Amino acid sequence: MQIELIETFLDLMETRSFNRTAERMNLTQSTVSHRIKALEASFDRKLFTRNKGGTVPTASGLRFLDHAKALQRQWHEATRAVESAGAYERSMRIGVQHDVAESLAGRWMQTIRQDLQATSIYMEADYSIQMNRDLAAGDLDLAVLYTPHYLPDLNYERIGEMTYLLVATDAESVAELKAETYIQAVYSPAFDRAHRLALPHLSAAPLASGQNAAITGLLRTLGGAAYVTAGTASALVAEKVARPIADAPPIAQTVYAATSVRTRHAHQHRRIIGVMAELLERDAFPAK
Repeated sequence: MQIELIETFLDLMETRSFNRTAERMNLTQSTVSHRIKALEASFDRKLFTRNKGGTVPTASGLRFLDHAKALQRQWHEATRAVESAGAYERSMRIGVQHDVAESLAGRWMQTIRQDLQATSIYMEADYSIQMNRDLAAGDLDLAVLYTPHYLPDLNYERIGEMTYLLVATDAESVAELKAETYIQAVYSPAFDRAHRLALPHLSAAPLASGQNAAITGLLRTLGGAAYVTAGTASALVAEKVARPIADAPPIAQTVYAATSVRTRHAHQHRRIIGVMAELLERDAFPAK
């Protein structure tokens, strides 16, 4: 497989410009043209046409798109499997939402390493948008995220919730909150909608962030009020850094697991997802 032909085709499908694809891939325009012509020759079909409006995919190009994405994903999976061959029978690349990683990554990996000793794991924290893209491209095998995009070859399932609570350094009730010192948390589109419904007068704050660790740092340094994870809220209150806003509603953020449709029933995938679901449930309903 000449993966460079496939990747050039996919980039051109995005840019619809030979010049732009050449820039993005650090190639000459003639190289891009040569690769597309080579791909077209292998099919004996035109994949793109050029006109005054730009570069337009043909019917054949549009039909090839999903297959090209699948080929790219399989190539990346095969490359990782070969490169990481060694003492481990399998390897996996896992993405996890920043806040979930901050709260649960250690316990998650501890259990997984005990249960899947023949599997090597690379884990990275990221945001949902990028993880959806990486899953679709085959750069990730599994992701735990907040916002599914429901792409054609991916499977999503709800596995639990993360709870966020409102704390403040300069107030004890919603009525006392100051808009000028409020730090707006934008953890996901769903969280933002829930926040706007609960506290519409605080949904246009002068400072905002989408990561619990960053917001916690801002609270410690600047003071004010913000929604943070339940675990962080407990820590800040225990340290007397902040006080809970008792009359502010908690906001629950749904957590999803995402995999390729082909691997959604694989044993290691089910175990990794199951462990995370157990941890989310345990944190939501701690033993008394």
